[in-house]
Amino acid sequence: MESTMNELGNAASVLDIDPKTAVGGGVEDVYGEDFATEDQLITPWTVSVASGYSLLRDPRHNKGLAFTEKERDAHYLSGLLPPVVLSQQLQEKKLMNSIRQYQLPIQKYMAMMELEERNERLFYKLLIDNVEELLPVVYTPTVGEACQKYGSIFRRPQGLYISLKEKGRVLDVLKNWPERSIQVIVVTDGERILGLGDLGCQGMGIPVGKLSLYTALGGIRPSACLPITIDVGTNNEKLLNDEFYIGLKQKRATGQEYSELLHEFMSAVKQCYGEKVLIQFEDFANHNAFELLAKYRTSHLVFNDDIQGTASVVLSGVVSALRVLGGSLADHKFLFLGAGEAGTGIAELIALEMSKRTNTPLEECRKRIYLVDSKGLIVKSRFESLQHFKQPWAHDHEPVKTLLEAVNALKPTVLIGASGMGKTFTKEVVEAMSSFNERPLIMALSNPTSQAECTAEEAYSWSKGKAIFASGSPFDPVEYEGKVFVPGQGNNAYIFPGFGLGVVMSGAIRVHDDMLLAASEALAEQVTDAEYEKGLIYPPFSKIRKISAEIAAKVAAKAYELGLASRLPRPANLVKYAESCMYSPVYRNYR
Repeated sequence: MESTMNELGNAASVLDIDPKTAVGGGVEDVYGEDFATEDQLITPWTVSVASGYSLLRDPRHNKGLAFTEKERDAHYLSGLLPPVVLSQQLQEKKLMNSIRQYQLPIQKYMAMMELEERNERLFYKLLIDNVEELLPVVYTPTVGEACQKYGSIFRRPQGLYISLKEKGRVLDVLKNWPERSIQVIVVTDGERILGLGDLGCQGMGIPVGKLSLYTALGGIRPSACLPITIDVGTNNEKLLNDEFYIGLKQKRATGQEYSELLHEFMSAVKQCYGEKVLIQFEDFANHNAFELLAKYRTSHLVFNDDIQGTASVVLSGVVSALRVLGGSLADHKFLFLGAGEAGTGIAELIALEMSKRTNTPLEECRKRIYLVDSKGLIVKSRFESLQHFKQPWAHDHEPVKTLLEAVNALKPTVLIGASGMGKTFTKEVVEAMSSFNERPLIMALSNPTSQAECTAEEAYSWSKGKAIFASGSPFDPVEYEGKVFVPGQGNNAYIFPGFGLGVVMSGAIRVHDDMLLAASEALAEQVTDAEYEKGLIYPPFSKIRKISAEIAAKVAAKAYELGLASRLPRPANLVKYAESCMYSPVYRNYR
């Protein structure tokens, strides 16, 4: 990854820290929530001590019917609530029963968002305790539909909107956000939302959803998370003609105008929040995603989940599958459908891991990996016409037009889909993969579910039960000839929450490729023998908080090893330290 960024950028390493890029600012836990244990009393501060009706309208401190009689008396709540006092567990049971009554996923999504707006801790308690059931509701695939309908379902702002109208005063806009202690920012310009294309300002659902997972799965404090949408217009004619569209009704700004706004934003973030705020680029179009990562990786703490997060989780699945496939990483041949930011990012990280394990030059390792784009196999004869991020993957091979032809010509052992186009792993493709592999690894990673290259049922039935299958969106278990196959989900949510926690708790000031490799290896280590027997190459999401702590510890350890960590001294037990840093959604008792 860094090698590719070197080719695109100024050839500087993230380890070459420029002291001139450091700006004042930073993060701190103003009210001591991080340092308080769950049984300690805390004060429900807002601007002043929240009480009465204002306390019930403050989502961070509201407990609804769980306020004790003593708390109701002390905070002027008597008469404002029915007399019953419920436990948080009973509230959770009641709400889950209500959510399960809804027939449509979008209705469940809206119910969860409304809960977050009125009772933050209960929202996260529900999400953490029912993660396998609610993850597809608050994130992919349902969040895609939510973004498409964001203008219609918009209730109240959940993040910060920075548009071209604010150019020249972005710092002032950032200062309007009520929280000063920001640790993680997820930012999008809405140009490439999942596999749905340009959704403009309505892409805000993605940063909001990602940051809810940073908290629920990675334990980052909700008040330390900031979702941002940069609105530079949209080229989606349907949205431009929609009277309910919430963004700028103009064509997308490009070139210098776009670059200047993004640079002002990046400078303002560092000035406002300091050197150690993690900025995650999310769902930018290919041409901007690579350039932004290359431009800012040596001056800011930046991470692109579409390029780096996806790559890390897929690499983990591949490493994990080696226990079933046999052989080493270098013994396998990889074929990708899709050569955008996800496809090339995954390919590069696999090549880096292969190079690290075999002590072979990166260029040689790339020769084991082939990519197919919309024009066919990427080969040397197409080099001059290729976008810069595809050029490292142009190999000596005769031109091949279709995926099926590429499969038959190359005979890969691993087939990875990152095309954003559904139904592209056809029956013929899967049957071909199965004809020359005892256990082909097939990963249909595109989101949402409708855009998956094939379904789990198709992969298992067409391969006659031989395939090891993983997807980006969830699929139900499949029964084939009396055997039940449980498909793995190569969801980025395995990686980015724990990765973010590791970066934050170590005080890392840059992201290095070795930190991504450490995250991949940590995730692969979490799969048990019993889970392998079920066909899983990823651990169940029910263990995600534990998994995130392990990933955070490995990422932090690598940051300390590379000299990128600023939080000293290094904790003796990084796993325990990670667990101690994690936000707990359990209600606190108020004075």
